Amino acid sequence: MSSLSNIKHVILVLSGKGGVGKSTVSTQLALGLKDAGFKVGLLDVDLCGPSIPRMLNLENHDIHQCPEGWVPVYVDQEQRLSVMSIGFMVSKDDAVVWRGPKKNGMIKQFFNDVFWGDLDYLIVDTPPGTSDEHITVVENMKQFLPKGAVLVTTPQAVSVGDVRREITFCKKTGIPILGVIENMSGFVCPHCTECTNVFSKGGGESLAKQTGVPFLGCIPLDPQLTRSLEEGKSFVDLFPNSSTRNSIIEIINAITESCTQNS
Repeated sequence: MSSLSNIKHVILVLSGKGGVGKSTVSTQLALGLKDAGFKVGLLDVDLCGPSIPRMLNLENHDIHQCPEGWVPVYVDQEQRLSVMSIGFMVSKDDAVVWRGPKKNGMIKQFFNDVFWGDLDYLIVDTPPGTSDEHITVVENMKQFLPKGAVLVTTPQAVSVGDVRREITFCKKTGIPILGVIENMSGFVCPHCTECTNVFSKGGGESLAKQTGVPFLGCIPLDPQLTRSLEEGKSFVDLFPNSSTRNSIIEIINAITESCTQNS
């Protein structure tokens, strides 16, 4: 029996563009779902840039074996959020210089050899683009009918254009699209909390309308969110009155509602 057999909902976090904040979004989704009472796994398949361990303050943790396979690293004592990443297997100063076949082999191991146990959600943080790693992920997930993909973009036209290609990738490979998130949508002043559109705004929402996929919401650039990620702490817990927190919770609610409707 596969390690994914006891997972109710598998969600991919994708983008055709690097630097749009997929790992930030993946981390906040996982933490938010855990805080909502769900049991969650977070799989980091960005082999060349594994930032999830740092964002969750899990650096220097090791992977252990059990009879069922690799045991993920747990964020909390209640074991409601578990994490797997190549970052637990290599030094933080080491570059992962691997050719495609070795990367694909590691991704297959992540899907087949990790003992996740019973989970409500597995969030899969992917590398940018539509490379062979993505195809490996899709091939290993297809039999478990993943709930779909969350696509992350920033407001600028260059980013939106690349994410448009990711939507095409999802449609060609048969991955349902849960929706688009516009990340770095404005800047929240740390003093007056006013949100200013530093880059632009509305690119993600416009893309969703043009392609006929749901728009899940916006997450602004927020120094408090950056601080929580740097310190490896839950932004949702640290800043309960933040408007950014409310935006993240609204996105999580939209995703859980979509997953429930499609169950």
